[in-house]
Amino acid sequence: MTMMNETNALIEQRLTKRAKLLESGATPYGGRFDTTDTAATCLSQFQEGRQVRYAGRMITRRDMGKTQFAHLQDSTGRVQIFLHKNEMGEAAFEMLKQVDMGDFLGVEGTLFTTKTGEHSIRVSSLSVLAKSIRPLPDKWCGLEDVEVRYRQRYLDLVSNPQVLDVFKKRIQIIREIRAQLDAKGFSEVETPMMQPVAGGAAAQPFQTHHNALDMKLYLRIAPELYLKRLLVGGLEKVYEINRNFRNEGISRKHNPEFTMLEIYQAYADFEIMADLVEGLISHLVEVTGYQGSIDWTRPWPRKKYRDVIREVAGADWFDISPEQRKERATSLGVEIIPGLEDFEVTNQIFEKLVEAKTVNPVFYTHLPVELVPLAKQNAEDPTLVDVYELIINGAEISPGYSELNDPVVQRERLLHQAGGEQHKLDEDFLTALEHGMPPAGGVGIGIDRLVMTLTGAESIRDVILFPLLRQS
Repeated sequence: MTMMNETNALIEQRLTKRAKLLESGATPYGGRFDTTDTAATCLSQFQEGRQVRYAGRMITRRDMGKTQFAHLQDSTGRVQIFLHKNEMGEAAFEMLKQVDMGDFLGVEGTLFTTKTGEHSIRVSSLSVLAKSIRPLPDKWCGLEDVEVRYRQRYLDLVSNPQVLDVFKKRIQIIREIRAQLDAKGFSEVETPMMQPVAGGAAAQPFQTHHNALDMKLYLRIAPELYLKRLLVGGLEKVYEINRNFRNEGISRKHNPEFTMLEIYQAYADFEIMADLVEGLISHLVEVTGYQGSIDWTRPWPRKKYRDVIREVAGADWFDISPEQRKERATSLGVEIIPGLEDFEVTNQIFEKLVEAKTVNPVFYTHLPVELVPLAKQNAEDPTLVDVYELIINGAEISPGYSELNDPVVQRERLLHQAGGEQHKLDEDFLTALEHGMPPAGGVGIGIDRLVMTLTGAESIRDVILFPLLRQS
């Protein structure tokens, strides 16, 4: 018999049990069940003889005739239940024949300790709250097929406790970020996800159309230009945690839909924002109980972009010709595709020989102006901008800028970035900037990559509940 036939046979058996429950007058899909405890409180607040009402999914079972032992699992853990014919009554105990692994049960009873020393619930009454028609993955093997795990995340969460723990930590991380920023006087805001001009970053957007207004719209690639409008309007410390969308490739570090935190503070600069981010992430390292090999010792180093390029590509890198730079990059094992501009060649050196090899947190500062069109130029060297890139474990976790607030220079840079195509400019943003935006510092933090770093996840798909997958 094939696995498919075995599964179909089990489904038929469970449908028969469902029908028998209905025939007996019991419901296989109960309604409200008021609980007094979770698995965690049953164990942490254990008191012999204490009355409890508890609900969860049955994940283990041992049938010993007149007695049965099982474990019910909820979001806080699992607790053992003890089922005895004399405690429950014959009719209720008989109903257990129609109960399967994976069913949701509600139980009432008293806490006690078994002969083996396990804190358990001695059940006096039981309700079937949801009959599971399809069997769960085998509890010993778990759910191992990666594709199935991503497509059926609900089974992944039930079968693999370590996966559930990752997403609990993600929830905790976002909660702590909000708490820390709120405590520092920042206001959480929401800005449009559908925008008439996709701006704030250089990326390929998703395009849609609004029928009633007969207008083209884009799913946002970044919230930056709208958050800066709020600085113009007088909101001096703002942040947003929300989705961005980029119609680009999928990889271990990229998903077309991802979560971003952006923070802006009036009268600050990139140095102040680096301090803010260092403190924020250090707090998250502590509260999540990070167990990996990254050294988070503070203060985190701050290294200038050009200095580290010279270290890996030669002290004379910026003195030789552009053609010589291409030749040297190739000799260093960095692939240079045709058509790259000179500053892009240098940035390939940075990404492959510096960023990819950076494990412990480092702020790389003062990047070339061509790379960051929304940042303020350095006062001493106008070919550079006052920015940082925070690199941890080979990935960019956070860029931070001293924000450009000169509307004339900003228009020139955006026009250059758009290849001279005036219609691609966000004129409403530029108009706002012309009304005056205070000097400010701004940062972005990729939440998904941050969660990967703090949990040791290997792929961005492991920290997104429902990653985008090709249709099967």
